[in-house]
Order: sequence, then C-alpha cells, then structure tokens
Amino acid sequence: MGRVIGIDLGTTNSCVAMVDQGKPIVIPNTGGYKTTPSMFAISPDGKRLVGHLSKRQAITNPSNTLYAAKRLIGRRFDSPEVQKAMSLCPFQIVRGENDDARLEIAGKVFTCPEVMGVIVREMKRVAEEYLGEPVTQAVITVPAYFNDSQRQSTKDAGKIAGLEVLRIINEPTAAALAYGVGEEREEKIAVYDLGGGTFDISILELGGGVVEVLATAGDTFLGGEDFDRRLVAHVLKEFQEADGIDLSNDLMALQRLKDACEKAKCDLSSLSVTEINLPFIANDDSGARHLNMEVTRETLEELVGDIVHRTMDAVQQCVTDAGLTPADIDQIVLVGGQTRMPLVQQCVTNFFKKPPHKGVNADEVVAMGAAIQGDILASHDDSILLLDVTPLSLGIGTFDGQFAPLIPRNSTVPTRKSHMFTTTRDEQTAVKIRVLQGESEQSDENHLLGEFVLTEIPRSTAGEPEIEVSFEIDSDGIVNVFARDVATEREQSITVNAAGTLSEEEVAQIIKENEEYDLPE
Repeated sequence: MGRVIGIDLGTTNSCVAMVDQGKPIVIPNTGGYKTTPSMFAISPDGKRLVGHLSKRQAITNPSNTLYAAKRLIGRRFDSPEVQKAMSLCPFQIVRGENDDARLEIAGKVFTCPEVMGVIVREMKRVAEEYLGEPVTQAVITVPAYFNDSQRQSTKDAGKIAGLEVLRIINEPTAAALAYGVGEEREEKIAVYDLGGGTFDISILELGGGVVEVLATAGDTFLGGEDFDRRLVAHVLKEFQEADGIDLSNDLMALQRLKDACEKAKCDLSSLSVTEINLPFIANDDSGARHLNMEVTRETLEELVGDIVHRTMDAVQQCVTDAGLTPADIDQIVLVGGQTRMPLVQQCVTNFFKKPPHKGVNADEVVAMGAAIQGDILASHDDSILLLDVTPLSLGIGTFDGQFAPLIPRNSTVPTRKSHMFTTTRDEQTAVKIRVLQGESEQSDENHLLGEFVLTEIPRSTAGEPEIEVSFEIDSDGIVNVFARDVATEREQSITVNAAGTLSEEEVAQIIKENEEYDLPE
C-alpha cells in the first residue's frame, strides 16, 4: 500500500495532509497556501477553474461559480435546506433524477458528488505534485452529523476524483486523533467544530491507545456562511436606507459585498472595528455610488448571537447524551475557522468553565487527523483503536406513520440490528419497508434513506411468514440492509438508494465525461 492522504473536504476551504516520518504534515498547494477554496467555476471561455483560480473570478462570474456545495450534497431537492439555499445562491439549483439537488452553471447540470469530486481531485493533484508520485488512496472527513446519503455521496466524490476512499471519518474524531496521537493522555475532551457550513460537537475519551467517541450532535446547515449572510443583509439594509439603492438583485455587487463581509468578519476577530469600502458599487442618475461603512465587533455579535447560542444548545445535548457534566470535560478543542470569533470562544469558555486548548491549528487539524487514520490503515497499526458512533437513529416507518428506531443515535459503529417482519394479509407475497434516519417520532419528519420491497415471500396465512431484515452501519457510518426468509433460508439482496447517491454506472459515466477536462494549475 502506497501513500494514503487525508482530506478535510470543507464547505469553504479544503485541506490535504499526509504522515511523513511518523508525523502528520499539511501539504501546501502551488501558491504556497495550506488550504484551498472549495470552489468550482466555468469561465466565459469554457475553462474549468477550481480553488483560488475560481475564487478570484467569482465577482465577475457569480452565476457560473459554485461554492458551499457541501451543504447540498446528499440532500433531497424538496428539503428545507435546499429551498433556503435556492433563495440565497447566485447559481441555479435544480431537481435531479433521484429527487436530489443538482447545480447548473454554463448550461451544464452537475451532481453535488461531481462538484465535490472536482475539489477532491484538486487535493489529490496538490499531494501528487508535492510527492512526485501518484496517489490512489485517501481518508476523507465529513461532519459527524452527516446522514447516510451525505456520507455515501462524499464517498462517490472520492471515486469520481480517482481515489479509493479507505475510510470516511468524522471531522471531530479526526481532530481528536491529531490532538491525542503520540501523547500519553487519559482524558475526556470536547471537540467543538464550527466551519464554513456545518457545526459539530463531539465528546471523546482518550486513553490507553483508544479514542472512543461517547456522543455527538450538531447541525449540517449552520456555519460561517450564515455569519457572512447576516452581515451582508445588514450592510444591504444600511446602504439602501442611506443611499436609496437596493443592491440585492445585482449579482456582481452581491459577490463583491459577500467577499468584503467575509473579510470584515475575519478582521473583527482581532479588531474591535473595521471598514467595508467598496467603490463604484452602483450607479444611478447622479453617477457612481460608493459603499463605505464602519462595522464594529459589537454589531457583528448582535447580528449572529442567536446562531452561536444555537450551537451551545447542541453542546448541552451532547454532554447530556454522553452521561457527563461540563465539569467532567478535561479539554476543549476548537476546530474550524469560525471558532476564531471571540464570541464563540467566550460562549464555549462560559459553558465549560475553562478556556479552550490553544495547541491545535483550527484550519489544519482535521486533515492531519485524517492523514493519521490513513497511516494507521496503511500500516495496519493496532496500537490505536478508534471507536466512533452513529449520529442519528436508524429505523423503519410503521404503517401508522410512526418511526420505530432500531439502532439508537450514539451507538458505537460498526453495529448491526435485526428486525422480524411478517405479512398482514393472507397469501401476501411482498412487504414494503421504508428505511429512515432521524430523531422524530413521526416518520415523515425524518430523513428517508430509501424504501424497498421484499418479494417472493411464500404464500401463507397472515402473520405466519418470518422475514428477518438486518440493518448495519459500517465503520464509515454508511447503512447496509440485508433480508432473509427464515423458512427457506433464502437471502435477498436489497439496495437502499439515498438521494444524491450515484450508481456505479453513473460514477463511471461522470469519470469518463471529466477525462477530457484538465483543470488549470
């Protein structure tokens, strides 16, 4: 087995790392940056651009520049999150063949795994350029709160990029690996991960070479993007009140403002006041108009305070699920660029009654942890045992619209649970089963992973046949379903197709289509 890279596939930025001489290192890209924007664009002349090249032209080409695709991966088109994104993004979001969300730019429709595959391929290229040799295997991280379809879609992205994905690992777990490996630590830690588009909190126990996740919680549609949008909306309102001009329908002006607000947000992590200065932002009868506005840290905190407090509700739930109190936590590790915000650090400190650990790089630690996991798999190192959990309950929908959980959330993975099904009518030869993931007691409020029909059941009296259906969650957190007729011992192969996941044929077709495109370096 050759080099295994670790990829932190982020909403805003992505990062790639590897283990060299026993230590994890982050691999810089061509420009010397250790992170690469998770952006993909098609230029007016038809060129495909990724990373920094894509970000640099976003202002003049906003409708053909994709960003934050990670927030849409594995989601159904009709989901509230996708509908919200449609009202905010400058590019087109359309319904796919599997009722998934797809992205349209320059007249071409892309699946979300395909777009994220472009980003993964760029991380692969960065690693290969650094190493001077091909890379074929990787460990890719996902938010701990990703459901099955989001995980499967991420794995599809790796395949599209030409990588064998050895493991899908949760981002907080990867951070804990990077924090704890090589140290004789015996402690309970909380990993608070607030990135560009997602939020996770995990409680882990380290000791004796074991990294055990006790509980996890989070929100896969909450992150720095929401902070940026709050500030953009504030500036738009202030400018309209002062100058009488509504910029909300000017895509180029909005992209300029989005970039400026993101920078201002970052500045306010170290400054108490900053300035947003955008000359020639608009024109009217009196000529060119300029936007010049002062923004204080206090204003930003007022705009986003409720978002930060929402994360703390999840922290409370996670600590409770772990059977602990805040006082039981020895260290708090902050992950993700948004955790540099003083308000976030203050809220975390107030909750746990201790300051966060300062010894990790919030932007790089997840990729480093993924690289460590890759090295463990490549070397078959059994000195470190990683025990992760499933973030959401897995179960079935019952005939009365209720949800019957079979594998509760925070169950250690891999795990398997079986359930007996039978018929409700005489001579019945088939049973329809709906597989769901979530925490609501109502079936329709949970995420539908898929549904299937058990066929060829021997004809008999209602309630007599015994059909054993086994639900399994593997070490990647991906769901597999198996069925067995107890009377005949015949097993049935069942495929649960989740929204956004692609068949082997679709993946192969996308790879073939993309072979003709060489992204500029």
